Amino acid sequence: MEGGGRPSAVQAALLAASTALTALLYSLYRQKARVARGLEGARRVRLDGELRAVLLEAPGRCVPYAVIEGVVRSVKETLSSQFVENCKGVVQRLTLQEHKMVWNRTTHLWNDYEKIIHQRTNTTPFDLVPLEEGAGVTVRVMKPLDAAELSLETVYEKFHPSVQSFTDVIGHYISGERPKGIQETEQMLRVGTALTGVGELVLDNTTIKLQPPKQGMPYYLSSGDFDSLLQKQESNVRFWKILTVVFGFATCTILFFILRKQYRHHRERQHLKQMQDEFRQAQERLMREMNAEGGETLKNACVICLSNTKSCVFLECGHVCSCHECYQALPEPKKCPICRQGISRVVPLYNS
Repeated sequence: MEGGGRPSAVQAALLAASTALTALLYSLYRQKARVARGLEGARRVRLDGELRAVLLEAPGRCVPYAVIEGVVRSVKETLSSQFVENCKGVVQRLTLQEHKMVWNRTTHLWNDYEKIIHQRTNTTPFDLVPLEEGAGVTVRVMKPLDAAELSLETVYEKFHPSVQSFTDVIGHYISGERPKGIQETEQMLRVGTALTGVGELVLDNTTIKLQPPKQGMPYYLSSGDFDSLLQKQESNVRFWKILTVVFGFATCTILFFILRKQYRHHRERQHLKQMQDEFRQAQERLMREMNAEGGETLKNACVICLSNTKSCVFLECGHVCSCHECYQALPEPKKCPICRQGISRVVPLYNS
């Protein structure tokens, strides 16, 4: 603690950082909990012949947050894989990723480094159709790239290693970067994939559309079922809740430590002030008694016993306030009765 009982700069910075981190984690926890509650309250509808009637009865022909399951089917044309024959889809993502080793000057180790140098995503309109054939109801999926969990299947992946000469190897060691190669990946949302969609379900004229909700809730297009999606979100909520509790407890511990230090410092100051007041009152009382008896004031009296003569010089403070007997009776560690500074050594005082 610094002078006056104030917390040190390190303690204040630690408390501020811990408080800010706890607030951030709590905000993330609240956000995740809101998403999980929204998923729990989402209306589950079936992709069957009654879906149109359900939307006609809903306010504004809209279900703000609905869960629907179906199979992917293209509307007009499909996207063909560039590397796999007879692989058709409605979303295609081509990625070129650079892999290299980078020298860390702090840890003196080579670390893996990955960087996407090119990525292109192609889409074509598609519908969700019932798992059973012949239902005759389709749902148009809008803005699939805005989905939080767009399930794309990796249909092709190939790594092209770098070809290096001896001169290149020497240059790479000098520069601190060693290229490993380029990874080429193709991901697709294939026709016939079962999807679970969570979003706003609206009847627009004769077309039923699934689109991102307008209430700030996340938009999902997941290949897993709804129960798995909900369980994943609840696990995220528990994770952020545990982190919030841990860092909140750490913040309370730091605050308790600082307040305890301040309280102890305050108690010491009060005790010192009380002792000084008692010494002053005792001296004044003794002087009054001696003056009343017609005696002379004992100017060199010990401030502790008020009977013996001062005979000790306390170092390093330099106060002359005690006799040798009272100095010996001081508790360890010995401190000056006047200023409460520690006594490093004592010099006898000889009166001539």
